[in-house]
Amino acid sequence: MKKLLFCILPIVLLMTACSRVGEAPLESAAPVQTTPSATQEPTPEPAAWEWQFDAPENHGTDPEVFARLHDALADSSVYAMVTAKDGVIIDEYYQDGYDENSLFAMHSCSKSFTSALVGIAIEQGYIGSVDDLLADYLPQVYELGDPGKEQITLYHLLTHTSGLEWYEWSGSYSNWNEFQSSPNWVEYILARDLVSEPGTSFNYSTGNTHLLTAALEAAVGTSAFEYAKENLFGPLGITTVEWGSDPQGITDGGNGIRINARDAARFGQLYLNGGVWEGEQVVPAAWVAESTTAKNNGAGDGVGSYGYQWWTRTFGSGDYNTYYAYGAWGQYIFVVPELGLVTVIASHYPGDNHAPRPYFTDYVLEAVI
Repeated sequence: MKKLLFCILPIVLLMTACSRVGEAPLESAAPVQTTPSATQEPTPEPAAWEWQFDAPENHGTDPEVFARLHDALADSSVYAMVTAKDGVIIDEYYQDGYDENSLFAMHSCSKSFTSALVGIAIEQGYIGSVDDLLADYLPQVYELGDPGKEQITLYHLLTHTSGLEWYEWSGSYSNWNEFQSSPNWVEYILARDLVSEPGTSFNYSTGNTHLLTAALEAAVGTSAFEYAKENLFGPLGITTVEWGSDPQGITDGGNGIRINARDAARFGQLYLNGGVWEGEQVVPAAWVAESTTAKNNGAGDGVGSYGYQWWTRTFGSGDYNTYYAYGAWGQYIFVVPELGLVTVIASHYPGDNHAPRPYFTDYVLEAVI
């Protein structure tokens, strides 16, 4: 069931078999692969913003490379892959019963959405700056009686330099597994030992992002998800999105987003636009720039450096500067500013998060003429 190519016609296509992650895919569904023809004109802009589609060759990319990409994806565990260039979708692929309406668990890509909300909250005056102390938003930090933990700032959480002990990637055991099953996630994280002075050592931690989310919610007076609906998803026209929460109702800012691939690409396009969407400055431009600028050397293992909940590094034979949201089991939102390009990958590779990355580096980037 992995082999049906079709071109997007300049009319609306009826697409079938919406299936969400975690649901059984429809056995009769075939891969949905879209590379528009060279003769097609982009569809007119509708009243409500929707993605427009155009042929790859009209945007400086080789359609033959995308054809080879589809062949390669047919034998992969990639469920969805969407590439936009110059603000239009030039290639789209779905398989195993998934389509443009399917919601995918994007795991740690959620962190980049949470970062955007913090930037918006600073702009709106709910948060003073990234240098604010975590304890000023979560007074229970003072109750711990640990002067070191009292020095943790929002900047330290944004850059994973809080100094709190955490093992995110350690086989079957990890603090992530423990805190997800604990009755109070914030208390669990704050109880970790302080193993380095805040600001001195990078240690990737979903716990840091959850503390950041808790501080955000204390500042804005509502859940991060509700705040996002009004200040991020709403302006982008994203209406079908889910975001989980912890036992206390705090949004799972480090992990819990479920979103379709096209809407994930909207988020990437927003950042490519410098935070502007249809003339509205949704995320402050300065925040977009700061968030996607390396603050430390990251975790190694080829992932690159780290900004404010975004990874940064160069990719491809052209050494293109790229920033990207990155989630477990192979979820990606790549943004390449110099190419005007956004690529989203939703996949299922337990234990091999890097597995789908070559579909971006060896095909999409190499398609650039």
